[in-house]
Amino acid sequence: MLQFQDKVVVITGAAQGIGKCIKEEFEKAGAKVCVIDLQENEYFQGDISDKETLERFADKVIGDYGHVDYLINNAAPLFKGIDECTFEEFCYALNVGVTAAFYLTKLFKCHFSNDACVINISSSRDRMSQPQSESYTAAKGGIHALTHALAVSLSGKVRVNSISPGWIDNGYKVYEGPDAYQQMSGRVGNPMDIANMVLFLCSDKAGFITGENICIDGGMTRQMIYHGDHGWSLA
Repeated sequence: MLQFQDKVVVITGAAQGIGKCIKEEFEKAGAKVCVIDLQENEYFQGDISDKETLERFADKVIGDYGHVDYLINNAAPLFKGIDECTFEEFCYALNVGVTAAFYLTKLFKCHFSNDACVINISSSRDRMSQPQSESYTAAKGGIHALTHALAVSLSGKVRVNSISPGWIDNGYKVYEGPDAYQQMSGRVGNPMDIANMVLFLCSDKAGFITGENICIDGGMTRQMIYHGDHGWSLA
């Protein structure tokens, strides 16, 4: 197991799902974890779309620990499409999915330790889409691009990378049949698939990796699909 004894980790959206798994894995490795989430949690409950909330959260983290080792921008934006998504909802999705990640990085910029890392959780939707997914997809594409911009601006002090999960079942359900074998890996992913990569990217073992995006999707985005080819058909 990678060791992160007494490292200070900040995670957005860690009350459930991937974020909760990341939190638990860091805690097992000895880290001090500071969570902000809309849902009730043991550290800080708040809406990361709000500027003053982010500032109060950052002040608490620095007041409690004095520095930040790892910032994990994980909170999921609103998922709505062009037919139903209002202007206000689209702006909210971008605030949660992109602006909060930028602003927290900015707020912690002078408080990052010398071996600090920022990990942004994007999505395989940053490169492919389904209908009626504009708010979520735009936010995930934005945080993907924000990653390499921050990596350049913070070079020499903070490594910045992003992870793009594909189909992740937060309940660890084991799928069979087409849902499983449409994935090149032969299964649907689970939160540990993402948490393992987060901890690796934060470790010294990934010291030469920055500005990178790693897609963890069982190979789905690498497989070309044509109607009538290799048994695939469009209904």
